[in-house]
Amino acid sequence: MSLSKARELREQRGKLIADAQALIPVEGGAWTAETRTKFDQMMTDADVMAKDIDRLELAERVGEEVRTGKPPDARTTSQDARDRAVPEYRVALKRHGRKAMEHLSAEVRSVIDGMHVEYFAALTDYLCRGENTKPESRAILNGERKEFRDMGIASGGAGGYFVPQGFVYEIEDALKYFGAMLMSSEIMPTATGQPLPYPTDNDTTVAGELIGEGTQVTTNDIALGSITFNAYKFSTKMIKVSIELLQDSAFDLEAFIRQKFAQRLGRVLNTYFTTGTGTAQPKGIIPASIVGVGVGSVPLIATIGDENQTSPDPTVQVGYNDLVNLEHSVDPLYRPGAAWMMNDSVLRFIKQLKDKYGRPLWVPGLATGAPDTILSYKYWINNDMDAMATAKKTVLFGQVSKYMVRQVRELGILRLNERFADYGQVAFIGFARYDGNLLDAGTHPVKFLLQA
Repeated sequence: MSLSKARELREQRGKLIADAQALIPVEGGAWTAETRTKFDQMMTDADVMAKDIDRLELAERVGEEVRTGKPPDARTTSQDARDRAVPEYRVALKRHGRKAMEHLSAEVRSVIDGMHVEYFAALTDYLCRGENTKPESRAILNGERKEFRDMGIASGGAGGYFVPQGFVYEIEDALKYFGAMLMSSEIMPTATGQPLPYPTDNDTTVAGELIGEGTQVTTNDIALGSITFNAYKFSTKMIKVSIELLQDSAFDLEAFIRQKFAQRLGRVLNTYFTTGTGTAQPKGIIPASIVGVGVGSVPLIATIGDENQTSPDPTVQVGYNDLVNLEHSVDPLYRPGAAWMMNDSVLRFIKQLKDKYGRPLWVPGLATGAPDTILSYKYWINNDMDAMATAKKTVLFGQVSKYMVRQVRELGILRLNERFADYGQVAFIGFARYDGNLLDAGTHPVKFLLQA
C-alpha cells in the first residue's frame, strides 16, 4: 500500500516540478513577481512531497509483518520485539516529547500501539524518570503485576490521584542546516592520533614504449608520495547546568546536551573541512581543489554566467555553459559517481536554469530511491561554501568522496562536578580530534568554479 502511494506521490511530484519549470522564462525573458512567487511555492511543495515519499518508502521496508499483521497485545508481544522498540521510543520521547509517536518507525509504532495502556504508561514513566520511576510502574515492567483493570482520571479513587500536573514534554529546537561534509566524505577512524601518512602515486605521464628486437628497455620508476593526516583537537565549548535543573528536569538533560554537542561539533567540522587552510587545521575541500572554470585563472575555459548574455549575469551568476565546462574540466575517469557541491542559494538559482533547448538542468528523481540531479549528477548542499558573488568559489564538481576525514576515536564528553561546585553547578564539555584532506595524487579529482 505504502509503495503504491509512494509511486503515486512521485508522479505527482514530477508533474508539479514540470509545471514549475514551465514557469521559467525562456532565454532573454524576465521573471515577474507573481511568477517567481508561484515558482518558489511549487518548489517548496515539491520538497515537502519528497520527505513524504521517504517516509512511505521507509514504512514499506519494515516488512510484510508490519503491513499485514495485527498490532500485538502487550501480554503476547515478544520480549525481543519490545527490547527492539524501547530504545527508539526512548530517543523519540526525549527529543519530541508528546509527539514522540509521530516520529517512530511503523514497526515500533505497531509494538507500542499493542501495549496495554497501563504498561505503556509505566514504560513512559520509566523512560522519563529513570531511577525515580514510581513503584507501581516498576512492578508492571518487572512482571510483578500482570492483571490490568480499567482506570480513569475522573475521580481520585478510580486513579485520578495518580495523574501528575500537566507538563509539556517537548523543547522547541531551533534548526539550521550547516553542510554535508561528514556525509559526502570517506571517514577513516583511527585508535590513536599520531601523524598518519597516506601513500599516493602519480604515474599518469608515463606510457609504455615500442622497442625493437634485442633493444634494452627504458627504466622509469613510479613517482610515489604521501598526504599526512594529523589529529587536531576540537571542543564543543562548555555548558554549565545548575544542580536544581539536573534534579528537577523532566528531560534527560545529559542526553540532550550530548545531542547539542554533536551538532556543535558537526558545524565546526563542516566549516574546516570546507575552507580550512591546512596550516594548524584541516585542509578544506576548496583549498585542496583547483580551479576548473574561471576568469583570470588557469585553465581559462569560459566567462562565468555564459558568454555574451546579460541573463544569467556573467559577473555574479552561474550559467549552463559554466556547469558543462566545469564538468569536462575533470578527467573522465573521475566523472562516474561524481557529484556537485554548492551553497543552497546557488542550488536555488540553478533550479531556475535551462539549457539552450529549454530543458531544465535540475531534474527530480522519479524512480524509487533515485536522487535529484543536475546534468545527471547528484549534488550536496554545503552552506559553508560561498553564495554567488564576484570572485567567489561557488560550485565544486568531481569525486567529492575523495575527501578523507580522519577521526580519532569518538567524541569524549567530560562532566566537571567539582570546578563550579561552589556555584551549585555542573559543567559539561566535549573534545574530539579530527583532520581532513583531499586525496589528490596530482590529477585533481575535484575542481571548483571561480566567479568573474
